[in-house]
Amino acid sequence: MHIAVIGAGTMGSGIAQVAAQAGHTTYLYDTRKEAVDQALAGLGKTFDTLVEKGKFTVEKAIEIRSRIKPATDLKNLAGCGLVIEAIIEHLDIKKKLFAELEALLDADAVLATNTSSLSVTAIASACTGPERVIGLHFFNPAPLLPLVEVVPGLATDAALPSRMVALMQEWGKTPVICKDTPGFIVNRVARPFYGEAIRIFEEGIADMPTIDAAMRSAGFRMGPFELMDLIGNDINFTVTRTVWGAFFYDPRYRPSFTQQRQVESGRLGRKTGQGYYHYAGGAVPTLPAVEPAVASPIVERILAMLINEAADALFWQVATAADIDLAMTKGVNYPKGLLAWADEKGAPHWLGILEDLQVRYQEDRYRPSPLLRKAADRNDPLLD
Repeated sequence: MHIAVIGAGTMGSGIAQVAAQAGHTTYLYDTRKEAVDQALAGLGKTFDTLVEKGKFTVEKAIEIRSRIKPATDLKNLAGCGLVIEAIIEHLDIKKKLFAELEALLDADAVLATNTSSLSVTAIASACTGPERVIGLHFFNPAPLLPLVEVVPGLATDAALPSRMVALMQEWGKTPVICKDTPGFIVNRVARPFYGEAIRIFEEGIADMPTIDAAMRSAGFRMGPFELMDLIGNDINFTVTRTVWGAFFYDPRYRPSFTQQRQVESGRLGRKTGQGYYHYAGGAVPTLPAVEPAVASPIVERILAMLINEAADALFWQVATAADIDLAMTKGVNYPKGLLAWADEKGAPHWLGILEDLQVRYQEDRYRPSPLLRKAADRNDPLLD
């Protein structure tokens, strides 16, 4: 089967690399020819590096690289069995593209979107055959991070998700199936990692390096402010705003002025040399040593919010408990699945933290998930 990837940015070129490594002839298309040229040049350097590291022989790298072919026109994609769109997160632009693709491709070709925050159902509505549209949400960098969220829309053919799961497994990925709800699994469940950390900073409870150090002490590879700087504060803020709006402005997902000011000032993180930390000259954040007595309240507050979000995703049947935990460990490298983490101390412990926060702040932001409350009442595990 020939594969097409539309969008030659970092994500698109990464997906093209994954498909080619899995043995597919892969066409890379972008409305800007220079973007395709740059992506192919970048992939060439990537394969050179992989050869230097002993991941591939020279011959194997040349073979894989030869499978990635530039497409100068959408018509070049007519014979592809799967097209993965990885363009700008703009619903109208995606819908226009899918309508054009549907007219070009064979009736049995699959149309996939790599959207991270838009509705698969809404994108599919542009097609007369929405049953062949599905979400395949890769994580950046696509060649390295194993998770792929497989997201059927409301009209997606019932057999298509299992087909895509099998294909992603053939590609060496870890697929999870989730509902077409805002943020899917990872971008929904992870919101408190950033949002509650910012809230703790805004209240003056701890500064950013202390919060980051505290979360690192709990096993996270990066603290929330470090990670926002790595992702890009503009990207993180956009996802937060999108999820907040998609949930009809639920206060649990409300964006912060702190992050908005970072974006307005152009302090977007590592890519601009300054974000929450300074990166001039290759500098990296220096984090303090944090005593357990200082770290523990920070970690428990953020974890309680994360666990509550994971429980709520399970309550609303966004995905299975196993897939929710798998998504958070494979998609954003959490040290443990949140539901399994919750069970270590038990649901009553986490419910107590949330209820204390709710009393203290009188905010719906801290309302416990019905499933967490039920588990606490019965002292049941969240992860069966």
